[in-house]
Amino acid sequence: KSAHAVIPSGSRIAYPPGTEDCHYEMEFVIAIGKDAFEVSEADALEAVFGYACGIDLTRRDLQGAAKAARRPWDLGKDFENSAITGAITPLAAFGAVGEQAIWLNHDGARVQDATLSDMVWSVPEIIAHLSRFYHLAPGDLIYTGTPAGVGPVTAGSKMVGGIDGLTPVTLDIEA
Repeated sequence: KSAHAVIPSGSRIAYPPGTEDCHYEMEFVIAIGKDAFEVSEADALEAVFGYACGIDLTRRDLQGAAKAARRPWDLGKDFENSAITGAITPLAAFGAVGEQAIWLNHDGARVQDATLSDMVWSVPEIIAHLSRFYHLAPGDLIYTGTPAGVGPVTAGSKMVGGIDGLTPVTLDIEA
């Protein structure tokens, strides 16, 4: 996502423009702290500064239209205020990725509930793969994907998401 997408946890935003079907996605965020290009999986964790909780917003209707037209998803995924990021916990303080719970409450109801061990790709695999195409640099944030249970937000939605060992992330959509 572009820099205009990233906002801090605790933000209150307007319902995103240009969509009638915006969805939440709770995600594990990797914060890069060292330059990385064409790194191996064995060396990938050396590039990690730490981890954070994130809420990724998606304009699902625009994403679906782009998929159907075989076009890029940028209008659906990369827009202002769509990457809500919690406080970053240094790698050493978090430890190894494993059975930590990842969850999201939407308007007080638990809608996403899984563990980081359910991730399809490991952190080293993600970094090694992306570093084949991008020069990763300090300050880059990698949103890793979401567990089952994504769904729509509406005006007035309140979200709280967490991952064991990390500071929770919160977002309110203005009514």
